[in-house]
Amino acid sequence: MISLEFLLTSLVVVLIPGTGVLYTVATGLFIGRKASLFAALGCTLGIIPALLASAFGLAAIFHTSVIAFQIVKYIGAVYLLYLAYQMWRFSSPLSVSNQQSDSKYSGIIVKGFLLNILNPKLSIFFLAFLPQFIPATTEGALDSMLTLGVVFMIMTFGIFIVYGFLSGSFSAFIIKSEKASIAIQKLFATSFAALGIRLAFSERV
Repeated sequence: MISLEFLLTSLVVVLIPGTGVLYTVATGLFIGRKASLFAALGCTLGIIPALLASAFGLAAIFHTSVIAFQIVKYIGAVYLLYLAYQMWRFSSPLSVSNQQSDSKYSGIIVKGFLLNILNPKLSIFFLAFLPQFIPATTEGALDSMLTLGVVFMIMTFGIFIVYGFLSGSFSAFIIKSEKASIAIQKLFATSFAALGIRLAFSERV
């Protein structure tokens, strides 16, 4: 049921840098490799609502209701702009510490989760993407969609961990230069703002 074509296509989709990748990489750079693991987890968990909505047909609402799509879209855009503002305003020399509280990690997970659930195009993506790999004659299409979705999530988590750990490996070098660390934080802030603006002006697919 899980074809090589699905695995390769999913791999390409996951590897393409997006909001989740940007957030995971930023977390790895600014907080550390361990923190990037929680960022990857949060982004992956944020896929669940979109997957369930698609599997049960709820994502079709975004195709038929302009208002519903616009509301979720603008909330997501505002959240991205908020993250950009916070990162830009509080840019400071980086200091990576291995002593992080549980509340700190839970906050990282929540932010990653919100980044994905506030993106209405994710549920539409699943609605258009997963059915392509399910034969029309397959019985239990719902189970097949959920299975493919779980595989996609596992791949997402794995790839995001790689992104996060690679970025975390460079954090020690970046924190040695105050100017470089501040510049990179502002670069990520600008990137989040650009993604927010792009989402705000995007059209339904």
